[in-house]
Amino acid sequence: MTWKLAKAWTSVLPQDGYRHFRVILQGGKGQERWVELEAVLDASIRRRIAWTVLKNQDVWTSGWRQLPPTE
Repeated sequence: MTWKLAKAWTSVLPQDGYRHFRVILQGGKGQERWVELEAVLDASIRRRIAWTVLKNQDVWTSGWRQLPPTE
């Protein structure tokens, strides 16, 4: 069975000033799964995130979410 996940993610808190990311790589198995994300506005900003962290909706949400006007 293929592992399917959202291609776009929004961080609850900014990561190096960015909150919108896209998936560029994924790997690992079971509890060792990870996803590499790239900031939409700056491809030099990359983060390898454990799948268990990415699933936590207090930290990340799937899809690109509209940000409040003050951010």
